[in-house]
Amino acid sequence: ADESSGYESESTGGDRAAAAAGGTRGRQRRARTAFTSEQVCRLEKTFQRQKYLGASERRKLAAALQLSEIQIKTWFQNRRMKLKRQI
Repeated sequence: ADESSGYESESTGGDRAAAAAGGTRGRQRRARTAFTSEQVCRLEKTFQRQKYLGASERRKLAAALQLSEIQIKTWFQNRRMKLKRQI
């Protein structure tokens, strides 16, 4: 696991698979994060109150949910885009 990024590496099964996945040679894809229902519920509640988090708020939420700050940041970015598509 790469703790600095908050993602786990996933083997691509060779250079051909990496190239087919759109990556460069020898590069591994990152595994998709599977959030628990409790994590999603807390993230959604927080999102309803505020659409953007500051660094300190993101750090506190990440610690509370046992996720990385990058995962929290990415989730909020994706959620804002989902809201934008719905509107």
